[in-house]
Amino acid sequence: MRRVSVFGSTGSIGENTLDLLARQPGRFHVVALSGGRNVARLAEQARAHRAELAVTAFPECLDELRSRLGGSGVEVAAGPEALIEAADRPADWVMSAIVGAAGLAPGLAALAQGATLALANKESLVCAGPLMLEAARRHATRILPVDSEHSAVFQALAGEDSAAVERIVITASGGAFRDWPLERLAHATLAQASSHPNWDMGQRITIDSASMFNKAMELIETREYFGVSPDQIEVVVHPESLIHALVGFRDGAMMAHVGAPDMRHAIGYALHWPERRHLPVERLDLARIGQLNFRAPDEARYPALRLARAVMARGGLMGAVFNAAKERALDGFIAGRIGFADMAATVEEVLARFEARPGLIEAAMTLDNVVQTDHLARAWTDDAMAERAG
Repeated sequence: MRRVSVFGSTGSIGENTLDLLARQPGRFHVVALSGGRNVARLAEQARAHRAELAVTAFPECLDELRSRLGGSGVEVAAGPEALIEAADRPADWVMSAIVGAAGLAPGLAALAQGATLALANKESLVCAGPLMLEAARRHATRILPVDSEHSAVFQALAGEDSAAVERIVITASGGAFRDWPLERLAHATLAQASSHPNWDMGQRITIDSASMFNKAMELIETREYFGVSPDQIEVVVHPESLIHALVGFRDGAMMAHVGAPDMRHAIGYALHWPERRHLPVERLDLARIGQLNFRAPDEARYPALRLARAVMARGGLMGAVFNAAKERALDGFIAGRIGFADMAATVEEVLARFEARPGLIEAAMTLDNVVQTDHLARAWTDDAMAERAG
């Protein structure tokens, strides 16, 4: 029986992961589950899957979690240190689906104890790609991508010579505002940005899709994970969201991964790798679909893509700055402090502030330095938003 842990179990990736586990009774033993403030759902999951341990990221939620799991035999814990300790428990396979930079330390802990890490937390590679990959190498384990785009690339490269790769094309739906006139974007509301035309995802990633910040993060993630140069990575808007990525080879051939927009494709592939097993996902009827559409992204509409390329060119700890500024700007938009179009402008301003301070982003790639950079970037983003609002 394989021992598995799911960090971020109450989010959409976590829910889909547990759905797949539940469909194969007797095959998996759940070691640890973690969530945030949705303690009721976390407790329900822990009981249903007979987890050894349930952890909430927020210490103030511990009493409620303990109460809801009373008499179940499930251990409970809370806080960032508890998440790291949970990730350190022996497991064969760990899903890292915590949202944001908070997923970095538990992911490193999971690698250190030898687990295969299914990585849905893109921030880990954006903030500290070299650190994550070195940890996997040092502990002789593996990181499997769970973003649909990177899983698609990983699958297209199976059995191929990586030296033969000429280009990687990751697709983007274009989000909620792909067909809006540019002048309307400044007036986009939270409700409008929170509705995705194709995918059923959480609010934050849905807004990131509308702004294309999620695709900007995936550009950086692609460079880190697959070791290609930034000029080998392309983005194309594909409204149907059926082709998730393509890999072009030096002979001119392209391999495409095609599937319904269902995250259980990528999760299931990582869960069963290197095997392929049955998954409860839609089988495409190509004749009914009829056609697939593609267009180049408009960087005036999606400035996050331009910023990501600047971050890749700069290197060092700039990825950690980019992620932290993006997260805080998103917080600001959700809270109504800034407008939709202000998010990219705020992130660009914070990147410029770091660029103007020699030595900050050149610091060594260590967990402590990444965390310190993250904290400073968040503070400067708050300052930038306050100045913008004032």
